Amino acid sequence: MRTHRLRFIKLKGMEVTVSEPGRRGAPPRGERGGKPRRDQRDRRDLQRYGKPSGQRDWHRDERPSGQRDRRQDDKPRGPVAPELPEDIDVSALDIEVRKELRSLPKDLAELVGKHLVAAGELIDVDAEAALEHARFAKAKASRIPVVREAVGLAAYHAGQWADALSELRAVRRMTRSNIHVAIMADAERALGRSERALDLAKETDLKSLPPEIAAELRIVAAGARRDLGQLDAAVVALQGNDLDPGKRLPWSARLFYAYADNLLAAGRKDEAATWFTHAAEADTEEETDAAERAAELA
Repeated sequence: MRTHRLRFIKLKGMEVTVSEPGRRGAPPRGERGGKPRRDQRDRRDLQRYGKPSGQRDWHRDERPSGQRDRRQDDKPRGPVAPELPEDIDVSALDIEVRKELRSLPKDLAELVGKHLVAAGELIDVDAEAALEHARFAKAKASRIPVVREAVGLAAYHAGQWADALSELRAVRRMTRSNIHVAIMADAERALGRSERALDLAKETDLKSLPPEIAAELRIVAAGARRDLGQLDAAVVALQGNDLDPGKRLPWSARLFYAYADNLLAAGRKDEAATWFTHAAEADTEEETDAAERAAELA
């Protein structure tokens, strides 16, 4: 989905958000839009992890021991940088992201920026490769919020839920922003902690969030209630002023789809068919399989 504008590496001309969860929906890697959500998928899909978060490669000094500075013996030379395309340009970063990098020395800011660009370009096609670039950036600039944000979102895309939570919690502490609360709740749910996902939703003031993020959080909360067998409550959790087939908001297709899906789970087949139809009509970018679901129920 490309409806909410996250700060993470917004490349010029494109919005970098979270894509399909692992495989649970889209914007967070869980119960959030896109094609069938996690509820409809085999839970083994949630176990697809990349490299362990702490795994690093290190340069080795191949010189004879007598030629090395003894103070450097047995010390790692630093993480190996993932390969960058020759034409990658740090100016592709959003201006606000570049401002954050200005606290770094110029050469370091450019290096970190290029790896953030690489992570942004790869996140929808090779999340593990994106995560390698983001982790390298973190190794160089761990105190920059947007760098930690990049690691958190890339980890989320790669299905590394615990790492995603850790990084996005750090971002929240650094920025005092709840912009990623829906992704954090979704990661909790992916870890099998639906109660914690609900706690996050309950403690967050929806009115303080951008409307698209608030909608995503409602979708995640509904999925968490469904995990717990609270089917009627899941349906109610999605109701609001934006659940209106007469409105066309950026998140309408995903919201209508989630509502239809939960109606179906609650045994309300006819209503579900109607809302899958509404979702299909709102889904101008064909992000969901709402049309197929509606046809199945017709």
